Amino acid sequence: MKSLLTPLVCAASLIGVAQANEILVSADIATSTTWTADNTYNLQEQIYVLPGATLTIEAGTVIASDVTVNGGGSLAVTKGAQIMVLGTPENPVIMTSKADVATWAADASHPTGGDPSTGTWREACNEWGNLTLMGDAYISSYNIPDPIDPTGNTPLNSPVPSASNYDEMEGLTPQSAMDTRTRYGGGNDDDDSGCIQYLSLRYGGRVVGLTNELNGLSLGGIGRGTDIHHVEIMNNVDDGIEIWGGTVEINNFSIWNIGDDSFDVDQGWRGKAQFGLIVQGYSRDASQGSGVGDNGFETDGAEDSDWQPVTTATVYNATVIGQPAPGAGDGLTAWRDGARVQYRNCIFMDSGETVVRPDGDDGDGASGYGHNGTLTFAQVWTTDYSVLSPVNAPAGQAAFYQAQSSGKLAEITNSVFFRNLDANAYTEATARGVFDVANGNIVTPGFADVDSPLTMLTRGGPVTKGGKTMLPVTFIDPRPANDALVATPSAPNDGFFAPGNFRGAFAPGQNWLLGWTAAHAFGFTADTNVGTPFCAATNNSTGGPVVLSGHLGTGTGSGLHLEATGGPANEFGYFLVGVGNSASIPVSNGLLCLSGGFGRFNFGMDTNSLGLFNKAGVFQSLLGTSVVGSGFDVPSLVPIGSVGNPMVMAGDTWHYQLWHRDTPAGVGTSNLSQGLSVTF
Repeated sequence: MKSLLTPLVCAASLIGVAQANEILVSADIATSTTWTADNTYNLQEQIYVLPGATLTIEAGTVIASDVTVNGGGSLAVTKGAQIMVLGTPENPVIMTSKADVATWAADASHPTGGDPSTGTWREACNEWGNLTLMGDAYISSYNIPDPIDPTGNTPLNSPVPSASNYDEMEGLTPQSAMDTRTRYGGGNDDDDSGCIQYLSLRYGGRVVGLTNELNGLSLGGIGRGTDIHHVEIMNNVDDGIEIWGGTVEINNFSIWNIGDDSFDVDQGWRGKAQFGLIVQGYSRDASQGSGVGDNGFETDGAEDSDWQPVTTATVYNATVIGQPAPGAGDGLTAWRDGARVQYRNCIFMDSGETVVRPDGDDGDGASGYGHNGTLTFAQVWTTDYSVLSPVNAPAGQAAFYQAQSSGKLAEITNSVFFRNLDANAYTEATARGVFDVANGNIVTPGFADVDSPLTMLTRGGPVTKGGKTMLPVTFIDPRPANDALVATPSAPNDGFFAPGNFRGAFAPGQNWLLGWTAAHAFGFTADTNVGTPFCAATNNSTGGPVVLSGHLGTGTGSGLHLEATGGPANEFGYFLVGVGNSASIPVSNGLLCLSGGFGRFNFGMDTNSLGLFNKAGVFQSLLGTSVVGSGFDVPSLVPIGSVGNPMVMAGDTWHYQLWHRDTPAGVGTSNLSQGLSVTF
């Protein structure tokens, strides 16, 4: 379903209405079927979408299964079938349990059920199964027995890529040796399993047996023709997203409170990912790997490690937030069995252990880096992306590896590292040259929130889960700040990656979690924008206007935060504050929209209130610190000029603009943003 012109759109979405009838789903889907938003769907057992059939799920549809222990319904899309999940930001598709739905507030607009934009987070998981997709792309899985060999010891798969290689999906149980519904893998890297957009998966992860658990979203042998974007996993007993082989590409993914690894890949994934948020925590009080989070990104290469294809991927703009207590989590990035991954323009913060974690033992008997003439772990960090392995090489090998287009096979570049306080947090990363000047990485000194690469992050008090001390994230405004505001170069505009000169998963002024995620519904994030725009702004030398926005912090000591975007890089300016607004008055190349007493606004910058647009065209204030009025936070106003030094009072409305220098065609002029009125 992928279109290079519209990579973020699957199809025209159908807007749903309040849920009414419950449909019990107890049989496999053999013909194309549509699930509509005027029903809820209750998965009674493991349901398969069979080859040749397409399951379409309308925007606003809720799939809520009965709560069971070590069982419950689940949904799997077989090789040769498709799924079309057509959620929207206003009407996501939600797959969850009835216990989750029971926390949704009922109101006049939802008389027959709860409102999915509300809810209460619970320490829970394993209440239903998951969503699994199985496709026809190449994988590198070994030791699959021949079903007709009575000894069960004849391996079918080849270490050289083959369209006949396959594997059985983790967490699914075939009914017989000839049951192919649980198999994935093939020879079509362009395979199309459909589309998933604006999907929230909550409280899943059915446990089949020891080390055999369902992930939140399982993707086996999925090709690059499949569209997956804006998908969330909240609370799962096992991994958040796990990818086995294939070339699937995924963007705008949010993974919270996972019981094992947040983003796990294996068997030769050769895809791309961008704009991913990982918040490590816990889903239940169980051991690490079955309730308490383990690695952020865990990348296995191939099975065995000298097989091909081997994981060779590129990840741009990820925000990875670990658990900061000593020993509370393993690696923010873990590496196994020859995996080659490029992490670029990311944020790695709050790890209680290591940022780069080589792990030679994945528990399945694989041989690790350097086996049988393959590259060692040190060598993948110094070897160009274009170098192809002669070990078990297929014909036309370059066609198998398209996700990387520059740099080294393994790298972390143009990223920011913050508050990773373990004594060995950076030991391996330093040994691998991550902090060489040429890689453009920044280690932000200190550990105070004011230095954070995020606008806001709040944690609860310590709790013991699975024998480890956890500091759960209770609120986040994930937009970039400080060292995350600028990153060059940005991602290439290649039809999948979206360019953006910032670090982490969120652009300045944008929070794509709002409206459709459990994170928003449960209050872990919120729209903190405040103020009403007034008057207009004229275009500056960038070809567009500067847009001024504001948001209000929620913690003690925080206040109004002003941000202007769309400005000319490296030009200076300052905020203006006034008691009134007026008709637009031409000033140089801009329009002044303040009236009455107004003047410069010293908002925590230097004594002259001056600041600069960064390379991304963003101009930010610092947070105000005065707390007045009725128990909420407002800024400390120190305007320079005719206003004097008044105190802001509850109920007051103040008006802001940004004046800035501009030099179109080398001629010195000035311009202004639009106005913003803020009532405190």
